[in-house]
Amino acid sequence: MKLTVEFPSVSYREGPPGVMRLAQAIEQIGYDHIDMFDHVVMGYPMQGRPPGPYPAQMPILEALMVLSYMAAVTSRVTLGTEVLVLPQRHPTLVAKQVSTLDTLSGGRVRLGVGVGWQESEYEALGEDFHTRGTRMDEAIRLLRTCWSDAQIDFKGRHYQITAIGMEPKPPQGSRLPIWIGGRSERALRRVGELGDGWLGNQLADAESARAAIATIRRHAEAAGRDPASIGLQAMVASPPRDAAGKKFYLEHERVVARVVELKAMGFQWVALNATAIFQAGARSVAAMIDVLGALHTKIRGEVG
Repeated sequence: MKLTVEFPSVSYREGPPGVMRLAQAIEQIGYDHIDMFDHVVMGYPMQGRPPGPYPAQMPILEALMVLSYMAAVTSRVTLGTEVLVLPQRHPTLVAKQVSTLDTLSGGRVRLGVGVGWQESEYEALGEDFHTRGTRMDEAIRLLRTCWSDAQIDFKGRHYQITAIGMEPKPPQGSRLPIWIGGRSERALRRVGELGDGWLGNQLADAESARAAIATIRRHAEAAGRDPASIGLQAMVASPPRDAAGKKFYLEHERVVARVVELKAMGFQWVALNATAIFQAGARSVAAMIDVLGALHTKIRGEVG
């Protein structure tokens, strides 16, 4: 089983050396992958805009910039986003940024994408929230075109490119994995039709998780794809939003038991949320490293 850490932006409070130390420790402990959470801005509640799940003052480092920093101080661990809100960015620019990151990291990038939920963020970035689904599908196809074709010609409803070059191509080329998040019927269909993997989150129970996986595989088959080629990752626990939720990462046996459950559901990858570890009481980079080390040892002992 592959083990991922969702990297905590809060580590920036110990300065650049804190971010570097945590990234290097995750690699040295033996984790396979580091993901970065994405939001560019967070909207304050106001009339007509209900409160979101996170406070507007929540510190969130820009995902691709942090991954570039990590690429320079690590050598083995793979790097990705969970998830980049793709339709609120222009995909041509994202293609260039990710290609550059893959080039400078030596082919270690996995791009995780989603449509997002925050309309105010789309407004702040000058993008249409209501067309994000159709633009997402086009954007994924455009990314792969940019990473593979010497001359890029793309005719979509939302994006058009004529006779353009983009070099250098990423070392992984069009095989650079694109994993897709979301639990809606449309998101699951998108995974089956276009994705290299599914980033499952906030899974209610084993029955709903298995139903989602079955839906992905059904759409993959309908698209003429091999369902077995689509990877599956689940987050062990999302950031807690109440006092009870903060206890989860305090009880390591519960964490290990959840990983065992997720493996039994068919997930080949699991992600530990280091922000939740911070909220559970590991209030420094050193403390988070200690918890991540202990959990890695216990999880490997159970699932390999």
